[in-house]
Amino acid sequence: MTKTVLMIEDNANNATLVKRILAAQAETIHVAHAWDGETGIQMAVEQQPDLVLLDLGLPDIDGQTVAAFIRRIPTLAHVPMIAVTAWPEETAKEMVRAYGCDDYIGKPIDPRHFAKTVMAYLSPSEPA
Repeated sequence: MTKTVLMIEDNANNATLVKRILAAQAETIHVAHAWDGETGIQMAVEQQPDLVLLDLGLPDIDGQTVAAFIRRIPTLAHVPMIAVTAWPEETAKEMVRAYGCDDYIGKPIDPRHFAKTVMAYLSPSEPA
């Protein structure tokens, strides 16, 4: 069964890295990519992803606003959302709680940690 991950990320290098990491994890992961917050919200509504990876520093709308919009949509309210940010760890943890995200992954991305965290949300019944 294919799982859809919506990545809202404006940095091309980070987007490429995420796609490569997830492609190596399973052929059944489809990565949809939005370059900005407005497109990300639209794609979330249209595609109903299994997981949202949200860069908090987007060019058009800040991550807090994107997260709030997604959480207000009844069909997306319980979709896991992981903030992906270069903010310091303590700040990131505070923002995750404030924004309604389920977790965060720090930048620069550690491929092993990233894969383990994402797969834990995509396959919650399997040990990560």
